[in-house]
Amino acid sequence: MKISTKGRYGLRALIDLAVYEKNGHVSLVNIANRNQISIHYLEHVFSSLKRGGIVKSVKGAQGGYVLADKPENITVSRIILALEGSYQIEHETLRDDVLCETVSAVMDELLWDRINQETEKILESISLSDLVNEFTKRNEVGEGMYYI
Repeated sequence: MKISTKGRYGLRALIDLAVYEKNGHVSLVNIANRNQISIHYLEHVFSSLKRGGIVKSVKGAQGGYVLADKPENITVSRIILALEGSYQIEHETLRDDVLCETVSAVMDELLWDRINQETEKILESISLSDLVNEFTKRNEVGEGMYYI
């Protein structure tokens, strides 16, 4: 499993959004500037997050983005699925060789399936709220001094 830059930047941007949405809608420009992420790249990230039902966009002069749900209801699993499509290790394509099929089945059942189950447990157990709380606890800075 590998989490791409899109997944990492998406998580970072969502922490930013959750912290700053208390003041209203948050613009992508502000998120991009605070996190040193390209605005164009962030637009693609937020497009995926919007399709995944994680954020809502608000149009207009005071527009921007807000979370579609409370941070405690948004799991890291859900975020990664929206951004990456999957975080599961895929099974091998089986060949027409009995020995290869047996080895693949053993690896699938004893290794890949177990890794996938544990990964899912971890990602389902951590919410956006958990990430925000940990960030806040570690960072404890005033407005205007926020960096991720």
